[in-house]
Amino acid sequence: MSHRTFSKEELAAYLHLSVDSIAEMARQGEIPHAMRGERLVFQQHEIDVWASRRIIGMSGQGLRDYHGKSSRQMHTPDKKGALIPSLILPGFIFPSLASKTKASALKNLVLLADQTGRVASADDLRASLEERERMGSTSLPGGLAIPHPAHHEPYLFVDSFVLVARTAHPIPYGSPLGEMTDLLFLMCCCDDQLHLHLLARLCMMCHHTTLLLQLRETRDPEVMLHALLAAEEEVLAAAAKNATPPAK
Repeated sequence: MSHRTFSKEELAAYLHLSVDSIAEMARQGEIPHAMRGERLVFQQHEIDVWASRRIIGMSGQGLRDYHGKSSRQMHTPDKKGALIPSLILPGFIFPSLASKTKASALKNLVLLADQTGRVASADDLRASLEERERMGSTSLPGGLAIPHPAHHEPYLFVDSFVLVARTAHPIPYGSPLGEMTDLLFLMCCCDDQLHLHLLARLCMMCHHTTLLLQLRETRDPEVMLHALLAAEEEVLAAAAKNATPPAK
């Protein structure tokens, strides 16, 4: 577990928020914090859980704004800012996951993740996923869930990646609206800021494109991968358009 401590200025940069917003949220008790004398401090392991919950709960303009800020500040090897091509490979998509419960889905996802060669400790990954779900479900409206570790330990993964799975039949996963879940995105990130940015990117792809419909129309991994790549391109194009100032 990371024991890094942020000042409010460092946290503002980390979360792509203003210092005033951080201070106000702390004053209102909306964000985990502590006082060292007269100075606000924030523990990274608490902030990461809080931030992932916050992003999962975002929609509409709030999500667009957060994603736009994180996109501008996140440096990626791809000049356009694409994440999916390097994180989701053809062998990372499983269109018929044989799971009937949330527990079995997590177990099977860990087994599949371990087969990628990018997981350093499958047992620790499963334990961290289960811990994160006890803190609150990673399910979202629309029948999807984005499970991810509770804490970002540097030894968990050899490299960052995402698994995409569709269950053979919808399963109960703890959706806030009581919906059944059939689409799962297992996020495994080595970098904390990549984790938050990727979470926002996936939420944008799922909420602001027709990706979920396309993933449910086929069980062909190649077609599903194409849909994922196209959805990210759509999100990036929209973000670039919104970031471009109007012509005078």
